[in-house]
Amino acid sequence: MARVVARRARQRRERHASGAGAGGAASARVDAAVCRALAGAPRVVLAVSGGRDSMVLLDAAARVSPGQVVCVATFDHGTGAAATRAAALVARRAAELRLPVRVGRWNDPGDRSRTEGTEAAWRAARWRFLSRLAEEHRASVATAHTRDDQLETVLMRAIRGAGARGLAALHAEGPVLRPLLELSRREVALAAAERGVVWEDDPSNRSRRHLRNRIRLDILPALLRARPELEEELLALARESAALRRRVERILGDTVCARVRERTLTVAGTDMRYYDAPALRLLWPALAARAGVVLDRRGTERLSEFTIKGKPGSRIQLSGGFEAVWHRGDVLVRRAAVSDEMLAPVALDGEVVLGRWRFQRVDRAAGRPDPGHDAWTAALPTGRALLVRPWKPGDRMTPHGAPAPRRVKGLLRDAGIDGASRAGWPVVLAGDEIVWIPGVRRSSAATVRSGRPVVLYHCEPIDR
Repeated sequence: MARVVARRARQRRERHASGAGAGGAASARVDAAVCRALAGAPRVVLAVSGGRDSMVLLDAAARVSPGQVVCVATFDHGTGAAATRAAALVARRAAELRLPVRVGRWNDPGDRSRTEGTEAAWRAARWRFLSRLAEEHRASVATAHTRDDQLETVLMRAIRGAGARGLAALHAEGPVLRPLLELSRREVALAAAERGVVWEDDPSNRSRRHLRNRIRLDILPALLRARPELEEELLALARESAALRRRVERILGDTVCARVRERTLTVAGTDMRYYDAPALRLLWPALAARAGVVLDRRGTERLSEFTIKGKPGSRIQLSGGFEAVWHRGDVLVRRAAVSDEMLAPVALDGEVVLGRWRFQRVDRAAGRPDPGHDAWTAALPTGRALLVRPWKPGDRMTPHGAPAPRRVKGLLRDAGIDGASRAGWPVVLAGDEIVWIPGVRRSSAATVRSGRPVVLYHCEPIDR
């Protein structure tokens, strides 16, 4: 409580010293930047954490472009009282500004994890939440990243040996708007003081347990003391890398036949063998990203060599549990195998994401196809525990109307699902019995019958 009182007092002193409420040069620059960035986006979801930068973004957007803000989105990571206070602050301020607000939480069914929360896991859960809202509202997401965030990101990726694609960092083209990206954190802080913006400090920003904080608090200041021009050099490197990314995407669009289906990337091998190794090292990271695969430097080099020297049926392992395979003249990049952790059944409760599959509970009025005709939808019995897991060798199911059990592998094959796509394919169990192979077949227990209580579920592959 003492820290909260002290922080509020400091914020009041800053507002008083700068003439709070009257506005000033810094807040005018913020307003102009937000107005420019949102000009081409008729519908915007504002991602607001409750920290200073994001609260300044909320304040400016409500002032210069309120009609474009369809939702203010904040995410409570469940890390403690500070995270809860921040989410509550965002909700209160959005209500004061008469803007719709949605609060996501780490313990939502779709974000449950069998492991402890990590920074990467929190970030992934937050982006899933924002992506769902953007899709729901058919809107763009706007974040409060600043010039300092870009500088830290570029340095962090340089330390990790990122290539040109990664070094573009926040300048990379994409669906996310970043109105404050050309403004420094200091300018945003001045705007907060000028406008009397209230925010919630995040204690985790001071923890050196996270690499970004070590870069922000220790490494970057030391490097800039030794070489003041490093800041401009890193930012220029990011801009040049972003321009190179754009050129690579144009080349791929004109010369390479590639497609993504069920998170498997298929690239015409004849197209890729036209290029030498240096060119392939530029092209492959952009191609792999289409299937949600992030290639490190070693993986990029191995995949480039594999493209030139690989033979039909040969394969190599890539980072993140993926592999590359030469298959019928194409190079396939796909998930290599199902881990033991993934094989553990997960309770089918609300929305569940398992690997590249999403399960959602729906009602008959939601416009889904009839479960009698759509193999991606099933009416599951309510009297037994419902579980979902990837299929494994030896699994059997008795399809509806069949006289005896059949192997799941054979049912997948009969449905025209090739070997590359079968890895990780889900099955749904009622108790110990497999009753549904999404997209393939259902058993009699997963069909609609008069007088039997059921719960309706829909499954869809996630291409990301």
